[in-house]
Amino acid sequence: MSHSALSRRDVLRAAAALAAIGTVGACGKSGDTEEAGGVVTVDLWHGQVDTGKAAIDALITEFNKTHPTIKVVGGGGGVTADSMLQKVTAGLAAGSYPDVAYIFGSDLASLTRSPKVADLSDAMKLDDIWPAAKDAVTVKGKVRAAPALLDSLCLVYNKKLFSAAGLPEPKPGWTWDDFVTTAKTLTNPGKGIFGTGWPGVGDEDTVWRLWPMIWDLGGDVVNSDGKSVAFDKVGEQALGTLDRLRTDKSLYVDPKPGGEQLYQVFLGGRMGMVATGPWQLPDILDTGLEYGVVPLPSYSGKPVTISGPDTWTVFDNGKAKVKAATEFVTWLSKPEQDIQWDIEGGSLPISKATAALPQWKKHATETNGLQVFVDALDTAKVRPTITAYPQISQHLGQAIVAVLLGKKRPADALKECVDKSNAALAVPN
Repeated sequence: MSHSALSRRDVLRAAAALAAIGTVGACGKSGDTEEAGGVVTVDLWHGQVDTGKAAIDALITEFNKTHPTIKVVGGGGGVTADSMLQKVTAGLAAGSYPDVAYIFGSDLASLTRSPKVADLSDAMKLDDIWPAAKDAVTVKGKVRAAPALLDSLCLVYNKKLFSAAGLPEPKPGWTWDDFVTTAKTLTNPGKGIFGTGWPGVGDEDTVWRLWPMIWDLGGDVVNSDGKSVAFDKVGEQALGTLDRLRTDKSLYVDPKPGGEQLYQVFLGGRMGMVATGPWQLPDILDTGLEYGVVPLPSYSGKPVTISGPDTWTVFDNGKAKVKAATEFVTWLSKPEQDIQWDIEGGSLPISKATAALPQWKKHATETNGLQVFVDALDTAKVRPTITAYPQISQHLGQAIVAVLLGKKRPADALKECVDKSNAALAVPN
């Protein structure tokens, strides 16, 4: 099946592409409203387009056929997943919100401040779920959403460009110094070829790629007491790596939200290496590009990466709707449905039971590099489910962009970010 230019995660990370269009769409109403015949309607805002939309639409159709008392409607919201938090937050303030929304794991904690976010602790059993997915839906010890998508960040590279530059292909255990040198060698301004790329708008797509570097250096997002950030000592080195890539002119900085142009440059054969997730593989396969996948470079030589699990968050529009919405998201997470979403939409298996299915094993064998992303889950960490995370991310995003564009030195950009983030953490939730 052919995919259009935007990949699934392009859309998942695409900031305001659709934010200006679309109305609130099908909205949740308070009370236990039912249609004629006792059918409960569940309004789902999923924010997917392309392969992701096709996959979720097929699953909705299947669910509605097999659950005659529930009707899931999946067209609401009018925004991509990247803008969902703002859309849902506005809807909660206005009293007009969906029954289920696709929410990034990094946004869940701040959203749970609303009493309208349902507690799924009794309904969702997470025994077989990968730890990264479990951590992403757990806030203060309670299950506040269902896992929607599981991924990991690895590095995809263009084999032809490596060969043309006379470079050996990268191997597990390589360092950031290796990466910087390789990116410089791959860069060929005369042919419009970049060594690598980085999103440059300051959104979560800009930020989440830096956390593995921070963790690898011994830092963290916040200290154990939650009162200050824990990347003040090591952040300068991580930002310094980006600054070296900028100075070498080997870095394509994508000025558009969602990494849309960055991935197009890679898919067009003009970028040597890109950090991405399994969602990108269907589009790479479509282009016929000869590629390889390796773990991210590190400073320590030990593997470390990030997983950015996303969630199906249920909202309280009355008992009947919460019950029906919970039934839907629970159904989605079962291996029979999860496998369809994984293969069609580019997720990794949410549970070990899905990963053990023959269909997944066949898919992983047939898809070059996919197993590298699965193996990376063993060393993947997730961002903390704390309410201040979106503010910390915003400040770090601004610091990264300032360095990428050469507007600030790493030390200055970091200091401003740390000061603002610590101020945000000082405000009681």
